[in-house]
Amino acid sequence: MENIKETKNEMVIGIPRAMSFYNNYPFYYGFFTDLGIKIVLSDITTKETMSAGSALVVTETCLPIKVYVGHVLNLLSKGVDKIFVPSLQSIDYKIYNCSKIRGLPDLIRNVVKQPFTLIEPTLDKSEKNQGLYEFLKAAVEPFGITDEEKIKKASKAGWRTYNNFYIMTKSGMSYKKAMSYALQGKVFIENNSKEYPISIALISHGYNIFDDLTSMKAFEKLEKMDVKVYSSLQLSKEQMEDGIKSLGQELYWANEYEMTGAAGHYLKDQKVDGIITITAFGCGPDSLMVERITRKAKQFGKPLLNLTIDEQTGEAGFITRLEAFVDMLYRKKRARIINKMDITSSGEYIPNTNYIETK
Repeated sequence: MENIKETKNEMVIGIPRAMSFYNNYPFYYGFFTDLGIKIVLSDITTKETMSAGSALVVTETCLPIKVYVGHVLNLLSKGVDKIFVPSLQSIDYKIYNCSKIRGLPDLIRNVVKQPFTLIEPTLDKSEKNQGLYEFLKAAVEPFGITDEEKIKKASKAGWRTYNNFYIMTKSGMSYKKAMSYALQGKVFIENNSKEYPISIALISHGYNIFDDLTSMKAFEKLEKMDVKVYSSLQLSKEQMEDGIKSLGQELYWANEYEMTGAAGHYLKDQKVDGIITITAFGCGPDSLMVERITRKAKQFGKPLLNLTIDEQTGEAGFITRLEAFVDMLYRKKRARIINKMDITSSGEYIPNTNYIETK
């Protein structure tokens, strides 16, 4: 019994709170926990996290990768000696991630010189024998776990946790709430009947908009302006696939689902008044996708705000642009209401302009 206890204590895996964490962590949590592997997460992103990561890579590296490197360093500072850095090559046949995501293990190996065990399973559904099961086997092999039945059972536990998260986000629950409930093994459906005067779709990758530092807490700031915020979380895979087709595109990049797919859906959605995209400076795939979204937004006649982030982005300017965009949407909506009113009707219409606090 003593040896088993010691072995369990040694079964610790560090997961950086960045990149695929924001989409896949409910699955990772259920899977590793079922096998008795303790997960240690890096701390939430800070300016120090960002600076530490930026110092180890070339300037042209995109912000999410700089943040990721910083999170690996944070885990090492906690004394974690096994760190999970997956190589997610393709999520379906010939549906690829960008080269930086695919090459994450090589990048970390070359820039982080401290000694630790890099757990680097590869998922590549465009190749034979590199599917999810092989990915999971490679992820737990460093812990001496090779029992196929145990691994299959753990994968089911991972999917249960993920599906709970999926159900709650599709019902409209916020990312943070759905994650919290899912990790507790709970499912809770909110009945939010509040009506919002303005609705906006926030289009970006999870690692950009669910990281409070990189997104400047955009969700919270917009909600304080009495704006209903939608994202790709509320959409099914089928809805996003239809959104990609509505933009006249074919799926190539794995993360097109949450970019062009979500944008294409919300551009057609009459309940959404405007679109905001958030992209990292220097991201090649995103620049192409945003160009397509911008062109289609003009055709749909839907207001669009493109925001680009890097480590130099200031919060004051970011908020000012959000406020100006929201104010424009309010004015546009009030103008439509006024134009539809019967000017011969009795009573006087007084628009409410006190939506955004002035500094």
